[in-house]
Amino acid sequence: MVQTTALPRNEDGIKTALGVLKQQFGDRFQTGQAVRDQHGHTTTWIETQAPDAVVFPATTAEVSEIVKVCAAHRVPVIPFGTGTSLEGHVNAPAGGICVDLSQMNAVLRVNAGDLDCTVQPGVTREQLNTHLRDQGLFFPIDPGANASLGGMASTRASGTNAVRYGTMKDNVLAVEAVMPDGQIIRTGQRARKSSAGYDLTRLMVGAEGTLGLITELTLKLQGIPEAISSARCSFPSVAAACEAVMAVIQYGLPVARIELLDALTVRAVNAYSKLTLPETPLLLLEFHGTQAGVVEQADTFGTLAGEFGGEGFEAVTTAEERSALWQARHDAYWATLQLRPGAKGISTDVCVPISRLADCVGAAQARLDELGFIAPIVGHAGDGNFHALLLVDMENPQELEKADAFVGWLNDMAISMDGTCTGEHGIGQGKRPYLVKELGPATRVMAAIKAALDPDGIMNPGKVLTPGS
Repeated sequence: MVQTTALPRNEDGIKTALGVLKQQFGDRFQTGQAVRDQHGHTTTWIETQAPDAVVFPATTAEVSEIVKVCAAHRVPVIPFGTGTSLEGHVNAPAGGICVDLSQMNAVLRVNAGDLDCTVQPGVTREQLNTHLRDQGLFFPIDPGANASLGGMASTRASGTNAVRYGTMKDNVLAVEAVMPDGQIIRTGQRARKSSAGYDLTRLMVGAEGTLGLITELTLKLQGIPEAISSARCSFPSVAAACEAVMAVIQYGLPVARIELLDALTVRAVNAYSKLTLPETPLLLLEFHGTQAGVVEQADTFGTLAGEFGGEGFEAVTTAEERSALWQARHDAYWATLQLRPGAKGISTDVCVPISRLADCVGAAQARLDELGFIAPIVGHAGDGNFHALLLVDMENPQELEKADAFVGWLNDMAISMDGTCTGEHGIGQGKRPYLVKELGPATRVMAAIKAALDPDGIMNPGKVLTPGS
């Protein structure tokens, strides 16, 4: 595990808050070691820092009461959704109270005519889409994991559909939030646009719980497409695949998804899922629209791909065929773990302008080869975002040191290409040093906002900004 730094603990305040909250919440207040460890541990290589207790509120009013108790005694508050984040977002470096929002999981309203809905933060994306299916609607943001919508908003998640439907910041109309003093606010209404004051919705989306706890979200919805077409095409190199992606975007083809799998990932998927794909870089695409439209879009892509050496082009429209076509992407994580049995997969992401994607991926592959890592790469190529999954022996300090150095190098390279150190994972604890490199003096403005709203620093301390910045 990557070691983390503990922050100073307010022992007296924590002890007092534990007593008050235990009395208020009874069985919904837990201090068992296993529960605490679960809420400080995520799918990451960052060392677990467990909270002192976990509380399970059922209403916004209860969240407000929890925060008021913690504010009165200067005790940290750490929000928890499903624990699928990757950069230590739910760790408790100064101890404190974890607020598990999983019991706040109701779909409150669906306004089908306005294409929006209001949900509690514990609703997961799969739960919402199951609820919406009978109304011909869906929520398009798909980060891969069945994450909670509150957590997805807090980390400004995106995923495979972002190239057409945007990220969480584009799909949240308003939030209800409990602020660091326990006050409950709403950041907007259901109107699709507003010029009324500061954009507090965008401020809360991506704040990773450092400014307040999201307790309700109003989200944009989309109509389920009349038809969906999927396509795949193999390329002689990553550079050729990326050139094809640029051509697709510049042509204005309305692609919903366009995913890149490098040759190593394709080899792993072939072995894992008994497929026979050419073991060269692969693009997987999806088009949404009318029956005729999606067929035309797929054919246009096939023509464009051929100009860049694309081979083995295949397009399908039935659900069964599309599922088979996307099997490679769905199996990628589990398949690549088999490339080195017993190793842990360490995922990191960056995002660059699409014109620099080939350069960035190529340089990353060369660096990984130089360091001797088995590390397949997959990417949301349509918006320049890609992930490297380093397969690491967690008991080998030298490997851990090299992996940490690679992550730092990759972040620095992306920033040097006018990109970002994270396209969708968020900052958390793991990427704090690179935020300063990326945004410079702008982080001081962030720190000023944090200090104004949370002067005692109790909201998810140690995340996003370096303490004392």
